Amino acid sequence: MKFFRTANSIVVFIIILVFIILLGYSIFGSKEAPKPSPLIGKEAPDFTLNLFDGTDLTLSELKGKTVLVNFWASWCMPCRQEAQALENSWQRYKDEDVVFIGVNVWDDSSNARNYMNNFGGAYPHGTDPEEEIQVDYGVGGVPETYFIDSSGFVRDKFTGPLTEQIIDYFVTRAKEDRDNNIEDENKL
Repeated sequence: MKFFRTANSIVVFIIILVFIILLGYSIFGSKEAPKPSPLIGKEAPDFTLNLFDGTDLTLSELKGKTVLVNFWASWCMPCRQEAQALENSWQRYKDEDVVFIGVNVWDDSSNARNYMNNFGGAYPHGTDPEEEIQVDYGVGGVPETYFIDSSGFVRDKFTGPLTEQIIDYFVTRAKEDRDNNIEDENKL
C-alpha cells in the first residue's frame, strides 16, 4: 500500500510540475516580437474620410503637416482609456501644424457619436463603413495609431491605448522628420 501512495504522490508531483512549466512557457516563453507595420518608411495610403460633421477630409491635402491617424471603436475599452489623452494632446498640438484624425471602425454612427459626446472629439472624426482605410493600413484591432510626417510618409505605428507621453514621443519623432526635411530643402 505504501508503494501506491508514493507512486501516486510522484505522479501528482510530475503533473503539477509539467503544468507549472507549461504555464511559465505560455507567459514568459519564446514569443515573437510584434512586427512593425510594413507601411513604416513608406508613403501613407491616401484616403478621403467622410467626417461626422458632413465634410470630407483627404489625407494627401495635409502634406506639410504632421498627422496622427487613430483607429477606434465606441465599444473598445482601451479606446476609452486613451480618449482623454488624445483630446488633451490635440488641444496642445492643434496650432503647431499637427492634425489628429479619428477613424471609427467596426461600429455604427449613433454609437460613435455618443462616444464622442461622452469622451471628447474636438479633432476631426469620421467612419470607414466600407473598411477601405483600415484594410489599406492593415488595422488588426483597436486602438491603433499611425504617425505621418509632413512629407506624407508613415513614421511610426503604435498599437494599444495612448498616453500623452506616448503621443508626445511619436509626434515629436514625426515632426523631427519634417524639420529635417525643411533644413535639407533650405540647404539646396
